[in-house]
Amino acid sequence: MNARSPASLPDEAIRTASIEKYRHRAAGYDASCGPTWPIRERAIDLLDLQPGQAVLDVGCGTGLSLARLRERVGETGRVYGFDQSPDMLEQARARVASAGWQNVQLYETPAQGLVLPAPVDALLFHYTHDVLRSASAVERLLACARPGAAVAIAGIKYFPFWLAPLNIWVYFKNRGYNGAPGELRSPWDRIAPRLDGWRLTPTQFGMGYIASGRVRA
Repeated sequence: MNARSPASLPDEAIRTASIEKYRHRAAGYDASCGPTWPIRERAIDLLDLQPGQAVLDVGCGTGLSLARLRERVGETGRVYGFDQSPDMLEQARARVASAGWQNVQLYETPAQGLVLPAPVDALLFHYTHDVLRSASAVERLLACARPGAAVAIAGIKYFPFWLAPLNIWVYFKNRGYNGAPGELRSPWDRIAPRLDGWRLTPTQFGMGYIASGRVRA
């Protein structure tokens, strides 16, 4: 598929590739998200957010999760989001400004550069494959959360072995969105060992997954 495996690419090369891909996809991104909306809702439910809490939307994109997250934490809570794509974040900022949300704060930065004013109570990773495949990104994001913070992850993975012929399609589907489209057998393996109470459930007939845990103290 590629002479150089995604695992061998430095974070900066993956970041550059991802930004370029989302530059082309940003305008039509929201319209493409309908099929995974129920998965987004399930992931948010797993966080069990309470009024007054702070939550981080990892790779928030155009901000599709922000309204739901804000509903859960209420006016007294805080919602943070970041994305490295200026084109995607432009839409998220417009969404926040249009709604007049004063307790939502967005950052244009890669995960490794994120600095929050205080540790958060929960982290949402919704289809953030490149972030999860970067050890330095995972390290930084977990450092942004308090011990015991809830973590919910939803994403794409390869089908189980009995449907292996379909995985070439999964690879190319992921390639359209991510700078590191491979490593889909267990894309959670850099974060799972860092969490307590890890649970994973396959979705989409085995092509996707939802997982949860808590940041280890």
